[in-house]
Amino acid sequence: MAEINQTAQWLLDELKDRKVIALHGTMGAGKTTLVSTICNLLQVEDVVSSPTFSVINEYRYSEDGAQKRLYHIDLYRLKDEEEAIRTGVEDCLYSGDYCFVEWPERAEGLFPDDTATVYLRVEGETDRSLEIA
Repeated sequence: MAEINQTAQWLLDELKDRKVIALHGTMGAGKTTLVSTICNLLQVEDVVSSPTFSVINEYRYSEDGAQKRLYHIDLYRLKDEEEAIRTGVEDCLYSGDYCFVEWPERAEGLFPDDTATVYLRVEGETDRSLEIA
């Protein structure tokens, strides 16, 4: 558990001002677990859950006394960019708030130029690796 917390904090530190994070990885690579851990570190006020069926989950947290939002987006069930636009994904991506997006390859053309691309890989039964590209 301490290792995932350290990894999540490292990722937040490495992102600097980048707010849109495209999370690439196979099913079970730990994308949702990573986002949940980041939400815990940011002390998100809402119940954190997988957005597989809702597509977009919006969470609230406080930073320096200001109320902030974080979007957790899962594009797995979407067919294409047009469907992502109709679902409101583009509005989230350009909101200035954190957006952690699972299965970003479903709508690659919508992402801002400064999107952080993160690859999560399964390295064994319990081990994962993370790379920022």
